[in-house]
This record gives sequence, C-alpha cells and structure tokens, in this order.
Amino acid sequence: MKLIIGLGNPGAEYEKTRHNIGFMVIDRLAKKLDVKLDEKKFNGTYYKDNEICLAKPLTYMNKSGDFVRSIKDYYDIPEDNILVIYDDMDLIVGKASIKQKGSAGGHNGMKDIIQKLGTDQIKRVKIGIGRSEHVIDYVLGKFSHNDFEIIDKVIDNVCEALISFIGNDIRYVMNKYSNKL
Repeated sequence: MKLIIGLGNPGAEYEKTRHNIGFMVIDRLAKKLDVKLDEKKFNGTYYKDNEICLAKPLTYMNKSGDFVRSIKDYYDIPEDNILVIYDDMDLIVGKASIKQKGSAGGHNGMKDIIQKLGTDQIKRVKIGIGRSEHVIDYVLGKFSHNDFEIIDKVIDNVCEALISFIGNDIRYVMNKYSNKL
C-alpha cells in the first residue's frame, strides 16, 4: 500500500493558504479518484483501500510526524511506500519537484516527519510557493489570483504524477513527470 500525505494546517482560516498546498493536492487527488477522506484516526483524516492511503494530518504542520508515524505503524506501511506533499519557498510559484529523499530544507512539517520516522529517506513532492522576507505571514497568506491560477495547474500535474506513483516505482514517476512539474 502507498501512503500519500499532504501537509497543511486544519481549520477554515488556513484553507487555500500557501502552507496548505499539500492539503489542496490531497483534496484534488481524492476528487480525481472519486474517494472521500472520511476515516478519522491518529489526529488526522484519510481514505484507505488495498492500494493507497490518502491522508491529511490534523496536528498542525509542526507536529505532522506524530500522525505519519501512527498511521504508518498501524497499517504497517514501509517507509519506501510513503510520499509527502508540501510547500517549498525555495521553488518559484509554478514549479514542483519530486525527490526520493533529503533534508527538511527548513520545512518544519517535514523536519518533524524525518525526526519521528528516524530517516530522511522519505519520498516527497515539493511545490513552489516563492519566497518573502516575512516568512510566517507569507506562508500563512493566500495566493494572489494570478498565482492561484498557476498553482491550480501545478496541482493537476502533481495529481497525475501521484496517480502514476500508486502503481509504479518513484524512479519511473520522476522520469516521466520531472519535466512536466
């Protein structure tokens, strides 16, 4: 089973903010797959069948690792089958990157996941949100209309790659989609 997790913060005040891009991807992916994230456990919400588990931690960004660790252990999902989606200030709006492993790169949600799982060998899709001097206000702010139009297309492309990941190895997905993201 593949575990695909989108990072974000719960609550209406965080909807459609830059920091919630992971939640937006999971919501769109669930819609494309015609499934609902209606399971609630481990302080998160998710959908699970025999092939996939789509999930959103409701622990707030900086504690995402607690949820990931709990769901991974409960369903006995190997680290190699986990993929995390989150925002990246080092990528410009409109760009996304698929990685097999790596550091948290300053992202506190990913940092907590790496710490709680005890490995940086976690697959991830990083979606560019651009950078600002006012980090907290920026990541918790909403996209401009123009940026949202760009992000909407990126989310669709990322969903295509994630659907491919369900039945394929990450290297295949990287080879097929890296130039499209």
